[in-house]
Amino acid sequence: MNKRLISLTIFFISLFFLNGCGLLNIHNENVYLSSENYDSVTKTFYNSNGDSNKKSSFELISFLLDFIKRPYDTRESEGFTLLDPAKQKDSSNGRQVIWIGHSTLLLTIDGITILTDPVFSLRASPFSSFGPKRVTPPALQIIDLPKIDAIIISHNHYDHLDIKSLKGLNKTQPQIRFFVPLGLKNLLIKNGLEFVHELDWWEKATFNGLTFTATPVNHWSSRSLFDRNKTLWSGWMIDWPNYRFYFAGDSGYSNDFIETRNRLGSPDLAAIPIGAYAPRNFMKQSHINPEEAVRVFEDLSAKRAIAIHWGTYKLTTELLSEPPIRLRAEIKRKNIKPSRFVSLKHGQKLNL
Repeated sequence: MNKRLISLTIFFISLFFLNGCGLLNIHNENVYLSSENYDSVTKTFYNSNGDSNKKSSFELISFLLDFIKRPYDTRESEGFTLLDPAKQKDSSNGRQVIWIGHSTLLLTIDGITILTDPVFSLRASPFSSFGPKRVTPPALQIIDLPKIDAIIISHNHYDHLDIKSLKGLNKTQPQIRFFVPLGLKNLLIKNGLEFVHELDWWEKATFNGLTFTATPVNHWSSRSLFDRNKTLWSGWMIDWPNYRFYFAGDSGYSNDFIETRNRLGSPDLAAIPIGAYAPRNFMKQSHINPEEAVRVFEDLSAKRAIAIHWGTYKLTTELLSEPPIRLRAEIKRKNIKPSRFVSLKHGQKLNL
């Protein structure tokens, strides 16, 4: 790869994920005056602490330079071990989760199957030739998935909301229900998705005996130069009659996790991000690091947790293999049983 192409790739990476760039995606903006997290003057959403996670041009340029100078990472070309879920034993009690990659989980509890932030594309980008490229393929393809009852989406960044993947899922399984934060319903409807539930923080929706609750996390949103924080971001708590699952999506560390536990109870299983955290001075507000992930685990009082948001796309400057190493070290330091907070291999199945 020549230097010009490298520079262009880095340029687009910085734009897409840090300044919220991409193709201009003009959509009808709804004014969510009833939301406590909405500023009617700027017509944008903000975090529970009042912050909007905006970055200055100087900070963006500094990150770009850090990314250019990042250490050589063999995983960018080699990827990670990919396991075949079909060759692994199914759970005897009907409860299991498969890490497909990044923030995409296939969770089955008592006959109901949930898919989280489904991204199956080669690049997390609006372009086919630019932007972060997968270092490890998805463990399952859309055509290989079992019947999906519902999909939850945490926010509109390209590594979490992939329209191509959603269209593919909707084409093969048109019965799927989609649960999204405020502002995203219109985007999905325009792309042919029919059954979309849009929720504000702490709002609930019921489907098929389950209760879906959108929860606050500390992040931001954007798919273009001109729509920063025009749509909301969220975590999700899903309640079965006898099971509770929490999905953090993307988040910096905040008191939102304690508030979520206090309001909704502790989850049986929590999906917590551990990657894309360096350089720390730039990413701290948006992405927790492995040590903070353990703190989130404790804040939630979760029975078990699974690590997400690592080892799939090169988004920041830490080595792709570093997050689970630091996670295991922090778990050991805090005398937490290793089986309670695990980082799976791509495609690995965890029986619950």
